[in-house]
Amino acid sequence: MRVAAIDQGTTSTRCLVVEADGTAWLAASLTHEQHHPAPGWVEHDPRELLSNIRAVLAAAGPVDAIALANQGESCLAWDAVSGEALSPIIVWQDSRTSQALAARPEEDAARSRAICGLPLDPYFSASKLAWLIENIPAVATARANGRLRLGTTDAYFLDQLTGTFATDLATASRTGLVDLATGRWSEELCAMHGVPRAFLPCILPADGGFGMIDGVPVTASIVDQQAALYGHGCRAPGEAKITFGTGAFLLAVSGTQRPQATGLLPTIAWQRKGEPAIFAVEGGVYDAGSALEWLRRLGLFSQTHELDGFTGPSASSRGLVFVPALSGLAAPYWDRKAAPLFIGMDAATGRRDMVRAVLEGIALLTVGLIDAAAEGGAPITEISIDGGLSQSRSFASFLAAASGRVVKVPDLHEMTALGLAALCGIDVGAARGDARRFTPDGSVSPQERARFAEAVEKSRGWRN
Repeated sequence: MRVAAIDQGTTSTRCLVVEADGTAWLAASLTHEQHHPAPGWVEHDPRELLSNIRAVLAAAGPVDAIALANQGESCLAWDAVSGEALSPIIVWQDSRTSQALAARPEEDAARSRAICGLPLDPYFSASKLAWLIENIPAVATARANGRLRLGTTDAYFLDQLTGTFATDLATASRTGLVDLATGRWSEELCAMHGVPRAFLPCILPADGGFGMIDGVPVTASIVDQQAALYGHGCRAPGEAKITFGTGAFLLAVSGTQRPQATGLLPTIAWQRKGEPAIFAVEGGVYDAGSALEWLRRLGLFSQTHELDGFTGPSASSRGLVFVPALSGLAAPYWDRKAAPLFIGMDAATGRRDMVRAVLEGIALLTVGLIDAAAEGGAPITEISIDGGLSQSRSFASFLAAASGRVVKVPDLHEMTALGLAALCGIDVGAARGDARRFTPDGSVSPQERARFAEAVEKSRGWRN
């Protein structure tokens, strides 16, 4: 079997071809535009992303199966008859619905957590879909005419490429509209947000089959972070991965029962055909790679190798701290008004010090997620990491020291694509290769962690 594993992400669309023996090669990678029409708004052009998927798939050549990973909470509206996109894609980072959600009564937030496990936060799809209905006339017209389709990006891509209007349970669980007890759309939550249930896609297992593209079956479809969890080989409770991309996302397997609330979020890790859903706890840092891209635009570094090779005491041990809250703070704070903050700069602070402080800030926010998982009864002893930052030995070493856990970095860091191939039935252990292991060395003191925690609270006291 040869699988084309397509990872449609926040900044690019990539296709890995994974062979039956588990070896893999990159067929193509295409970036796309990010649009910011207003402060806090982040959009993509759905036609551009659809074109890029077609292009990377063509570059893969003949394959036996296709698998697709999506961005998760990003969503849009389109016409059921013509297939025309009626809106841009509102990206998961977008915060345009913050004020509307903040004005909701507390009982709505409590019901949301009880039913779907998620807070009322603009990160999730529900309020974005409601915004499209309320603010785009073409969407309202399509609704009135019974021609509306609403969904996350996977449902749009699959509808256009295969004619199958569907999503998988893991992706659906990121919308804020699914009842975790039943694995179905919640009529109560749909009514709460004003999202008509009739216009949402059907929910299938991740390997349930999603139609054909030019005679080739789309065997699997799932949200990117859960695909990465599967690609890392995490199957047993407590096994965890962190992906450092635009944001940083922790997922830890918890088993077949919904995990307890801990400040982190219960979510569906995956559901395979004929099997019960597997749950995970999830936590995120909104700004990881995006914080580094901000530094690059400011001219504080230009090449990736400048994110490595740090020597001497850490920035935090010297009193220099950065809180990477450019888009606010995600779990466990859920504070969109928190502001990015440097503390401890003086006349001797240089560019390299600032870059190091940003790397450490990303790591320390991530450590908070690991600690929260442990408090909720999901202790983590080892962490597998992937994404761009995982290639920095300095970063991986600091994360191990700050978390007190072993950090593993597989040879190949295209874990989302490997997870897709694994869902199609390929053993991807050979592609993962041997992992580099970074062990905690005690170099990050409790005082440094306390200093960072104090800085986080100060960043929450500031207002954008």
